[in-house]
Amino acid sequence: MKILLTVHQFFPNYFSGTEVLTYSVAKELLRRGHEVAVLTGFPAQRQLDDAERFDEYDLEGLQIFRFHHAFVPMGEQNVLTELEYDNHLAAQYFAEIITRFKPDVIHFFHLSRLGGALIDVTVGAGIPAYYTPTDFWSVCPTSQLLLHGGKVCPGPSRYAGNCVKHVGELTRGKRVRHVTRLVPDAVADVLVKLTVDNILPPYPLSHEIAAMSRRKDFLVSRVNWLHGVVSPTKLMTGVLLHNGVDERLIISSGYGIDIAGYGIAPPEVKNDEELVVGFIGTLAPHKGCHVLIEAFRRLPPGAARLKIYGNPADFPDYYASLQKRAGDAPNIDFCGTFPNGEIGAVLAGVHVLVVPSLWYENAPLVVYSALAAKRPVIVSDFPGLSETIKQDWNGMVFAPGDVAALHGCLARLVGESGLLAQLSSNCRPPKSSVEYVDELLALYAKGAPAELAGRAHHGLQSFSPLKRSDKRGSLSGWAVIGLAGPTRVCLRSGDRTLGETTRFLPRFDVRDGLRKGGANTKVSNFGFVIKLPEGIDRAQAALHVEGPDGRTLSVGLGDLTCGASKHLGGGDYIAIDSERLIWQAGAAHSATP
Repeated sequence: MKILLTVHQFFPNYFSGTEVLTYSVAKELLRRGHEVAVLTGFPAQRQLDDAERFDEYDLEGLQIFRFHHAFVPMGEQNVLTELEYDNHLAAQYFAEIITRFKPDVIHFFHLSRLGGALIDVTVGAGIPAYYTPTDFWSVCPTSQLLLHGGKVCPGPSRYAGNCVKHVGELTRGKRVRHVTRLVPDAVADVLVKLTVDNILPPYPLSHEIAAMSRRKDFLVSRVNWLHGVVSPTKLMTGVLLHNGVDERLIISSGYGIDIAGYGIAPPEVKNDEELVVGFIGTLAPHKGCHVLIEAFRRLPPGAARLKIYGNPADFPDYYASLQKRAGDAPNIDFCGTFPNGEIGAVLAGVHVLVVPSLWYENAPLVVYSALAAKRPVIVSDFPGLSETIKQDWNGMVFAPGDVAALHGCLARLVGESGLLAQLSSNCRPPKSSVEYVDELLALYAKGAPAELAGRAHHGLQSFSPLKRSDKRGSLSGWAVIGLAGPTRVCLRSGDRTLGETTRFLPRFDVRDGLRKGGANTKVSNFGFVIKLPEGIDRAQAALHVEGPDGRTLSVGLGDLTCGASKHLGGGDYIAIDSERLIWQAGAAHSATP
């Protein structure tokens, strides 16, 4: 059987829980003689033309297809919020992969950075498809159901006004954060509804806000087109049902892990030894490593040692704050990362694992790994964690973010003789990858519930396979006219309009640069992208920029250098960031700063 898996990021560059789960399933399927391919995302390292966003590689017998994503317009889409969950270019690439690989089954382990339109392609091709939600991406744009400041979110409101507020708080700076906190969710919902219905006049980011309001309904409708949803926890099942996923699709099945290499001795602390505490995970604020450091530092000197495993490069500012919290403590070690196959050896070097998360964790695989290694786990009291870890049975549970409570758990392990051994003895091995794949294959053989046969697919989008020979071009840059954003930018050759846009993207770098130069501007939507047909001669083309003051600037492309800005006098500027212009002879010219 040919089986196609998707995941938002993958080995060898990314190896957190979802990636490990996808990898272990893929390798077990491969071991059983199935042909397996994986579609994954990867952050673009530079500005790319649409045709350059795809590549492939081989990983231990797995065929990997990769989409280089970015938070920029691509394909025919300029609304970035829509691109996050309904990316048409990625869908075209997926249609191409299906045409080439011809899968019998598709299993989505994550769709972030790829988009829910992949399900449209799957349904259109008539291929059975399944979904394992490893976080809350299908209902939450941040995937975490966690509000700014650490408050747990119940999910999107009717028109996603609370999501608009939250995303604004995360991305628009202190001033917007302060204002949005003063707006009740109900009021935000009304404003979003008025925006969607075009009752309010167009305003900056109105297209983005309207797209956010459509996100949950779009994704949940796609999930309901699948043959099955493999939910790993009661928490996840509850979230999905609350947000409209059909209960008949949900199959409860906890993750399986590769349990080979975990045959290690139970932890033991001798009289003259320190208790070794471990943290393994992403060094990001929502993972709560700072809470652990604060609690650990309250232990008496010489009582314990803390080993922190995680990639410093993921969130460098946060990592720097962790180092500052640790100070010069000689018993706190930042150990970096390790190959996934060495997790058994890493766990053998600690006595207890701590998962101090500040968000709704959905059964992280590292907890299962610790149990396989007979290492007790101390976890934040979230349902996805406390379903597996029971107080004073195979670990301990504390209130999320409560430094004193976590310190109390650690102090008990240091001071209570025999507690570590008792908790370790109750650590039961989790489901293996072999058992998990057995369940998946049985699910594939069973197919969709009979009562769901003949379901309507309202709003199904159709996508043709990507044509790599497409000779369309693009031009991106920014423009300022009278210290304001443009209202229209078009590229012309003589009297012929070659391409234009009236939608403009936030360019905070431009705004901040203007402010540093003494220009007082409060707007930031200066960025533009123009899609171009064939047959463009740079020497004959000119950019025309219209502003809100009624003026129009005209600049020949020959007077602009890619990667540099041109000051046109007063508060007028124009710049080209990247271009891909197709010459009349058919040769492509491209430049990237």
